[in-house]
Amino acid sequence: MTTAAVDTTATANPFVHPALFYRGAHEYLAGTAKFVREGLAAGEPVAVAVPGPNLALLQSELGDAADRVRFLDMTQVGRNPGRIIPGVLRAFADAHLGTRVRIIGEPIWPGRSKTEYPACVQHEALINLAFAGRDLTILCPYDVENLDPVAVADAAATHPVLVDSGGSRTSADYSPAQIVAAYNEPLRQAENAETLAFDMSRLALARRFAAEQATRIGLAKDRIDDLIVAINELTTNSVMHSGGSGVLSIWCDHDYLVCEIHDGGQITDPLAGRTPVDENSTRGRGLLLVNYLSDLVRVHTAAGGTTVQLHFRL
Repeated sequence: MTTAAVDTTATANPFVHPALFYRGAHEYLAGTAKFVREGLAAGEPVAVAVPGPNLALLQSELGDAADRVRFLDMTQVGRNPGRIIPGVLRAFADAHLGTRVRIIGEPIWPGRSKTEYPACVQHEALINLAFAGRDLTILCPYDVENLDPVAVADAAATHPVLVDSGGSRTSADYSPAQIVAAYNEPLRQAENAETLAFDMSRLALARRFAAEQATRIGLAKDRIDDLIVAINELTTNSVMHSGGSGVLSIWCDHDYLVCEIHDGGQITDPLAGRTPVDENSTRGRGLLLVNYLSDLVRVHTAAGGTTVQLHFRL
């Protein structure tokens, strides 16, 4: 495979966000190792956040140069796609302000569930908004042999540049805003869900209800505190900013405990919960904290109300 170099020179928008379509280990390394080595040669800080097997593959290929790269297992740091922009990409880029940065991020891999996928593809679309104007290149590999064709087609809509064995080209299907809207879909609630209506006077009851249901379903004790904090953030937000009340629902879905909060508000900021905030800030922390605490967060928001589903692995 001969992979065209990714152009990282400053343009009207210095942010570059290519998708690398690869088939097998040889093409994967041809695209990713070249990208890393070019960044190191240019004196650019480089981070790699990909699934474990690909992480090991790239580390081995780079040899001693791997010592100059920040490596992260995306199956751990990015198991909740809503955490990737603030906790992985912004964390690395913001630590190197004033210089161009390169990151390889592979948030969509074979084995991601159908429940996770909408959050993954929305994440890929929102990268373009989150980093517009930044001196940064984020290369996103896609295993076109083993991924669903829908994922490959969506990659063309979320990445302005596509790279494969034929070279580099502009994506004619690039439309990230359309992807965000298309996957802002109503969320299914289980028929056996336990529900509780809440308002300001019932916030403490909502926390107790969540803890009791989580214990009954079998959530590990060390995760129940995370669940209670997340529920407190969302129910308080519903009361303070979304009509004064809401409904909390909890159920078991295979390997996950699912907690759903529905209220009458609407989220208008597409990057809500994905933008780092100053530690002294009193606003913008709630949904961000929820993303850090949960294994998966799904959101549907519209003029008629917002539903947030938190998934905690059992």
